[in-house]
Amino acid sequence: MNPLWLALATVLSTAAGGLCALRLRARLHLLSAFASGVLLGVVAFDLWPESLEQSRRAGGSGHGALLALIAGFVLWHGLRRLLVGGHAHDDARRERRRRWAGAMSALPLVAHSAMDGVAIGLAFQVSPAVGAMVAVAVIAHDFCDGLNTVSVMLLHRHGVRGALAMLALDAIAPLLGAAGTLAVAVPQALLAPILASVAGLLLSIGATELLPQACSRLGRATALQGAGLGGLGAMLIYGTAHWAG
Repeated sequence: MNPLWLALATVLSTAAGGLCALRLRARLHLLSAFASGVLLGVVAFDLWPESLEQSRRAGGSGHGALLALIAGFVLWHGLRRLLVGGHAHDDARRERRRRWAGAMSALPLVAHSAMDGVAIGLAFQVSPAVGAMVAVAVIAHDFCDGLNTVSVMLLHRHGVRGALAMLALDAIAPLLGAAGTLAVAVPQALLAPILASVAGLLLSIGATELLPQACSRLGRATALQGAGLGGLGAMLIYGTAHWAG
């Protein structure tokens, strides 16, 4: 079985999630709360454990992965403050910065999707059975990736056209990642810091951007309930994948 065919299925899953978010954009802040929980769940149950595992396989202690996670968190948090900040009287400039911050927030989600494709390709190098199992898990959670990408873009006041453009990029990323594993071998020593830095970026987006904005519009209790559902969904997806493996 060719990994590219299963990676192609992730394109459809991601697109379906993004289109669902567009249809439910009237409940944008509730979607943002759910998306924040999904992102935190992705970090807790997928990226961070995998980065530690890759660090162990490379003979490391995990300290480098931890530093990469912190660097990713701090980098995005500082960059977002720089982009979104501005004087109140300069509304047009502040609006442009906010939209730029939205596009920058979506790019780590695209990077994560590309790493999903890499995971599918590498798993197929182990065996077709392992590759199929990993692909099923990726296809399941890529629906949430599409939802997250569109939610982030809409939250930063991008229109439908901009959200669809970023969704298209996010949808095609796993296919490109899987194709890349057929042509280029990723050095084992680089996998842990790459995964951990992406985890730090997503952690920053979920914890310091999506969730606080949802709390300000929905109230803390409702926002935390939505985030809890998102985190539970991520836990079920990755827990099922781990059990099946």
